[in-house]
This record gives sequence, structure tokens and C-alpha cells, in this order.
Amino acid sequence: MKRTITTIPAQDRQGAVPHGRSTMPEGLPAASARDIAPREPSEPLDDAAALPSALHTVHPDDPPTLALTDETGDRNFVTALARGLELLRAFGPHDDYLGNAELSRRTGIPRPTVSRLTYTLTRLGYLVYAAPLEKYRLGHGAMVLGHRYLANSGIREVAQPLMQSLAFATGCTVALATPDRHEMVYLEVCQPRGALVLRLTPGSRLPTATSAIGRAWLAGLPPTRRAAALDDLERHYQGRWPAMRARLERALREYDRRGFCTAHAEWDRTVSGAAAPVVLEGGTEVLSVNIGGAASRLTPEVLEGNLGPRVRQLADALQGRLWRAHG
Repeated sequence: MKRTITTIPAQDRQGAVPHGRSTMPEGLPAASARDIAPREPSEPLDDAAALPSALHTVHPDDPPTLALTDETGDRNFVTALARGLELLRAFGPHDDYLGNAELSRRTGIPRPTVSRLTYTLTRLGYLVYAAPLEKYRLGHGAMVLGHRYLANSGIREVAQPLMQSLAFATGCTVALATPDRHEMVYLEVCQPRGALVLRLTPGSRLPTATSAIGRAWLAGLPPTRRAAALDDLERHYQGRWPAMRARLERALREYDRRGFCTAHAEWDRTVSGAAAPVVLEGGTEVLSVNIGGAASRLTPEVLEGNLGPRVRQLADALQGRLWRAHG
């Protein structure tokens, strides 16, 4: 049985809908790409060097990302369990195998403890040990958990047709994402016809603070949760945070005015996009949907005047369908 999903209608999202805008449309308008600069025939969209993978990039100065203790003194918090789950989180999309030393470096967990945890996770089927490499990869247990989340939510089934329609209409990539710490993880990606625009797949990761899809997620959060998320980002980025925060605050003001966020050549100098939040279960769960492509083609004018309003309509249409299907 699919878990029940309820959403708040677009008109009830706090600060999310400018006055006078229609809500919960039946579907997306029959959009054309006439306002988007056409791709030049020589533009190297098939060149791997021109296509960012956006897959779990780590800055060399990043500290271990994992909070492994509960600082509130909560006696119900099980640190050993938290550490085991953090080891599973340490595997990125490009990581076929990781050894205990690398897992310790990524998580900040002492190596002897990592050895015991990887042994236990292997016994339970969440990791698989490759003896010739003396390293581990994710096992079927981890895969089953991910598939159960996607199967039980029903979100992808509702979102995919609307997302694909917009991708075909605009010639851009459209994606749906969920948060994971300081990054956004793609759940679904729809590509346009023709040449590949962005090499992105489910599981791709974008930085929350500098991508449109991350900024839109922050904009859709209730104020207390947004403040907590901003505090987490500040701890993660440390000295780099003040400049990032200033740009993020401009994006949040943009959302208050227009109902969407943009990012032009920020997290990657070759990529631009616009995004809007998708608020589910009365605000308990917030996802984000974006539309993006080559920065040379998607100028700020195109993002603000064309693609931003369309991705805002997509978010409203998606919320409307989930409201009618599960409300």
C-alpha cells in the first residue's frame, strides 16, 4: 500500500504565492521554446567535457559532513546506529568501492569503529565486501530501502508526465530532488529530445546553497526549519559561508517576489536553471523541481521571463494533482 501523501494547496503556502496568481492548474500550458535562445549547431553538448555530471562533488576543504552525536542530551538517540547509517551515506554515485580508511576519513569515525560497523553492515546485507580489493560496496539491503521509499511515495509516478512535457516543450532538462544534508539529490530526471543537455541521472547531487533547486527547497521550508538548515550550511561551509549567504538571501527575496529561484552559472559556470518548491504532507516534506541547461543559452532574462514562471506552474500543477489524488 502506498503511503498517503497530502499537500498544501499553492494558495496556502506561506509566502510562496504572489497575489493574483492562479493555483493548482490542471496541467501545464502548451509551451513553446520560442523565447529560449536556440542551440548553435556547433555547441558541443555531446562533449563530455562540456557536460557537468553534478555527481557528489566534494570540495577539498570540506570537513567531515556527518553529525554523529546528539548534542541535546537525548537519551533515546543511539549513536552506534547513527554511525552505521552515516557509513552508508558516505557512498556517493561515483563510489563503486570504499575501504575502511576512506570511510573513516569521510565520516570522522575512528577507523577501529569503522571496521566493526562495516563488518556488521556486511553481515546484514547493507554492504558487500570485495576481498581482493579489501573494500566495500553498497549491498542489496541499501538498495531495497531506497526503492521502497520511491515505491511507497508515488511522487515519481505523478511528477514524471508533467516534467517530461515541460522538458519536450522547452528543450531543457527537468528534475525533481530531495534534500540530503548540504546537497540536493535527484529523484527523477526528464531529458528533452535531441542532444543530451546535462548529464544528470537519479542520484545526481547538487549543492543546496548555490543551485536553484537547493535555494527553492530552502524557500519552501517553514521558517524554523529553514533557520536550522541555514545553520547546518554555515557549519559546513565555515569561512566560505558569508559570501554564499548573501547570494542565497537574494535568491530568497527573488522567491518572495516571483515564486521561483534562479542560479546563473553559479554552482557550475556552464549551467543555469530555475526552480520552485513542492510542499507535501502539510509542509512535513518539501521537495524541489527545476529546469536547466547550458548557461550560454539560458541567460538571466530567459530564466526570469520564461523558464521561471513555467517551473513555478509545474510545481503548482504537481501539488494540485497530489492534493486531488491523496487529499
